[in-house]
Amino acid sequence: MQNKLVDLNNHLFAAMERLNSEDLSADDLKTEIFRSKAITNIAQAIIQNGNLALKTVKHMDEYRTDGQTTSVPAMLIGEEKAKL
Repeated sequence: MQNKLVDLNNHLFAAMERLNSEDLSADDLKTEIFRSKAITNIAQAIIQNGNLALKTVKHMDEYRTDGQTTSVPAMLIGEEKAKL
């Protein structure tokens, strides 16, 4: 899986656009609301995971004694940038 935080943002906006569609029937709207709630729950877990990873890097950098800095986890910046 190659999802990144920018993909999460795109999924959230897509869900919002589906909810905002005036062409939805009552049943379709209920389905979209159910789906949006599931997406939101997953998104919150992903964001919490990213926040924990960032806090870990900050903590390691604050308490390291060897003068090195900790690289940012690929999940926060995308794999392409993490290899630089």
